[in-house]
Amino acid sequence: MEDVVRVLLDKGANVNAQGEFYRNSLQAASFQSREAVVKLLLDEGAYLTVQGGEDDNALHAASSQGHEAVVKLLLDRGTGT
Repeated sequence: MEDVVRVLLDKGANVNAQGEFYRNSLQAASFQSREAVVKLLLDEGAYLTVQGGEDDNALHAASSQGHEAVVKLLLDRGTGT
């Protein structure tokens, strides 16, 4: 999955593009506990506290599913809201 995301970003995909259900890629990766993808997206400038969709923000998406490693990563990167 990380390789696919890297290719998309290298081809110019907007790291903060908004979709429907999860609203953005960081929220989706956080919800699915894709820690490597979360790291990649953050390194590429994904907004930490964008809100929207069913999971409010990436931190809420990860915590609602019990993904402790992703929650810790997001908190370490500065999303305390």
